[in-house]
Amino acid sequence: MMKPLSFRYALSTRKCRSPLFAPLRERPSASASVSPRPQLVRCSSSSISGKPSYEALLVDVGGTLLETSKPVASIYAELGLKYGLKKSPDEIKTGFKKAFAAPWPERLRYEGDGKPFWRFAVATATGCRDESYFEELYQYFARGEAWRVSAGAQEALVQLREAGVKLAVVSNFDSRLRPVLQDLQVYSLFDAIIVSSEIGFEKPARQIFEAALNELKVGAEQAVHVGDDATADKAGAEALGIKAWLWKKDVKSFKEVAGRILNADAYPEGS
Repeated sequence: MMKPLSFRYALSTRKCRSPLFAPLRERPSASASVSPRPQLVRCSSSSISGKPSYEALLVDVGGTLLETSKPVASIYAELGLKYGLKKSPDEIKTGFKKAFAAPWPERLRYEGDGKPFWRFAVATATGCRDESYFEELYQYFARGEAWRVSAGAQEALVQLREAGVKLAVVSNFDSRLRPVLQDLQVYSLFDAIIVSSEIGFEKPARQIFEAALNELKVGAEQAVHVGDDATADKAGAEALGIKAWLWKKDVKSFKEVAGRILNADAYPEGS
């Protein structure tokens, strides 16, 4: 995955990567119409060598496609001051380790708006159970301004779309993901948005990856997945036969992702 509650810890095999809090204001539903796709930029012929090496790209969200605009623990500490919170960002970060390591009684961490899990996580991490504090955090991380798109991602995705590569988000997230992607103006770049809270399975479960393949109408061997979690993303995708690149290890940027797909000869396997 959150990925802001964007702390990435080794969880159980049902690890979640969603790091955000839900909006309290009116938001468009998953079925609502979205803005038209952005104008595609024509790529030079030198950037593409023959047929793309993969027909589809699957992308994780928290910690891969999106990053928080400010350090999460710092935001928790800052917003908590008026509620009497005196913990430092480092103490809050340590608290999150405990929250994510604790067993969760439900099959999914993120169901619907995900509030039960996030309420538990906030209380465990900060020691503050003030509902107003929780709601303020919830609203803050629901807005696009709390996030930023990874450098070069939008340009690379447009380039891939123009080359005919199908794009899908595959994320352990709750119902706020679609509105956040819309706020950041990247929603319409994707042919499919697969959210764990909507389909009832979380990475590394094979069903969430199968949902993406089915919606894009491609086989596992025709797709590559990019994500930042070795278990949820890399192991989960590879178990289904999907090639997987671990973010910031196998690939360092979205420009490199596009290059490996569109000009594979320039990136020998293992380089």
